[in-house]
Amino acid sequence: MTSIPEALLWCLSAGTAAAVVLAALSIRARGQRAGLRSRLSAAEEQNSATLHSNTELSARLRATEAEIRHLAETRLPDLTLALAHPHVPIPGLMDARFAGTDADRALSAVLEQVSDAITKERARVDAAAQSTLRGATTTIQALLYQLQTALQEMQHRYDDPNIAQDLLNADFLNEQALRRVQATGVVCGAWPGLTREDSYLAELVVGATSRLRGYDRVQVSNQLRDPVAVVARAVEPVAIVVTELLANALHHSHRELPVTITLQQGNRGASVIVDDYGVGMHDDEIKAAMELLAGDDDLLLTQLGDPPRSGFAAAGQLVRQYGFGVHVEPSPYGGVRAVVYIPGDPLLTVLDESTQPMSVMAPLPHRSGVPDRSTSVLPTGTAAPAAPAPAASAATAPQPGDRFEAAPPVQTEGELPRRRRRQPVSESPAGEGSAEPAAPLPPRSPEETGSRWAALQRGTESGRAAVQSDPPGSPEGNAQS
Repeated sequence: MTSIPEALLWCLSAGTAAAVVLAALSIRARGQRAGLRSRLSAAEEQNSATLHSNTELSARLRATEAEIRHLAETRLPDLTLALAHPHVPIPGLMDARFAGTDADRALSAVLEQVSDAITKERARVDAAAQSTLRGATTTIQALLYQLQTALQEMQHRYDDPNIAQDLLNADFLNEQALRRVQATGVVCGAWPGLTREDSYLAELVVGATSRLRGYDRVQVSNQLRDPVAVVARAVEPVAIVVTELLANALHHSHRELPVTITLQQGNRGASVIVDDYGVGMHDDEIKAAMELLAGDDDLLLTQLGDPPRSGFAAAGQLVRQYGFGVHVEPSPYGGVRAVVYIPGDPLLTVLDESTQPMSVMAPLPHRSGVPDRSTSVLPTGTAAPAAPAPAASAATAPQPGDRFEAAPPVQTEGELPRRRRRQPVSESPAGEGSAEPAAPLPPRSPEETGSRWAALQRGTESGRAAVQSDPPGSPEGNAQS
């Protein structure tokens, strides 16, 4: 048997050890390469995710910039327009992905702050404008009252009928200007500007009618049972409201169509019902009118249009201040029906016609046995004299100063009492009570006609307001304005 040399044995042992070492190193290298490949793959994925995130962030940043531009260019201008015109819609977010996010809340906060700032500034500017108009209208109103007094004095001074007619026309034009100035002042918070005494409701309506063009189209029907009157402090406010409602009815109906006024008496108050046969109002127009007639404290002049339409707004301010009501609705005749309801407590009273006779220009009440006389009121004419009627007894007749509810209806032989009216003064030389028949009167000369016209003016002057050089400032009026 051949023996293996020791040197060769050592070489074989060394080679085997080297192979083992190399195998171990190879295995280790393969593990390191696998780890490197996994780390490289993870790095590549992370890099891809970072790139995707950067792309999304860039897109979101661009969307945010677009949303801010949309806010500045579209949403804020439309918000400003919507504050003046509520029907204008305000656009929302351009990108729905921002809904409910911090960006959405931040943009909404900007809109709210801008809205508050614009609202406060508009209120401040409008208050300054109203203050300026209030002072201007008060001064102009005082001058127009002075002009009215001067025209009345000239009507009494000159006997020429032509001059009297011209002065009457000038007085009527002055009344138109006074009505518009008065309504503007009331909208701006001014006092109506007249001190009146307790006045019959029928007389008040006739006076309101005579302030308007087209007064000859107005037909008044008096359905009141009692001599109902409006208390002094509410006479001019009610007259202004009735005038504005009549102006609206006359303006929106054909010049050949009538406008009817009906005076109704209820258990708790009285109503003035105005019906026209005009073009009517749409539902949104009626809604807007009722909002104005409600007398909102935050009314702005800019809400009244251009030029401002102050009639319903003035009525609303007076309704809120004095406590009566106005309702507007479609009329059964196709036009518009406006109802002014005056509560008996505390705005109505009952007057004694024996001590304070009602004007002959006021319409007769429609009662049993008394024919209805719906009148077209003319400033230069008088109503036909009524036949004398039996007066109610002193025990049952309403007493002057009684409140509306305290005056029960009075029956006279099964009929409601007729209104007592002043008897016409006889022009017969024999005088009243003479058995001789009255001789026919000779034709009147122009001088006599002018004198009688002046006497008529002096008579009707008792029903006018006590006008001073400046509107009297009452504590109540100042508090209300």
